Amino acid sequence: MPLSSSDVTPAQPRNPLHGMTLEAILTALVAHYGWPGLAERIAVRCFALDPSMASSLKFLRRTPWAREKVEGLYLFMLREQRRRG
Repeated sequence: MPLSSSDVTPAQPRNPLHGMTLEAILTALVAHYGWPGLAERIAVRCFALDPSMASSLKFLRRTPWAREKVEGLYLFMLREQRRRG
């Protein structure tokens, strides 16, 4: 049975999160802010106490509100980088 156009996910060329994995987003944030800076901006223990990529990803995958904050901070970081040129 062929797929109709409504069955196919539309391309999102203007969505900066499209195609980004949570790991890639978190890696970019840690590279930009560092774990201490990330913990200042998003108050979760996995960023402040003995942070690691594995524990943070596990927490973010199970905690939708924290993931939304991380995605929001990533979008903010991208806007700031574009502004600075």
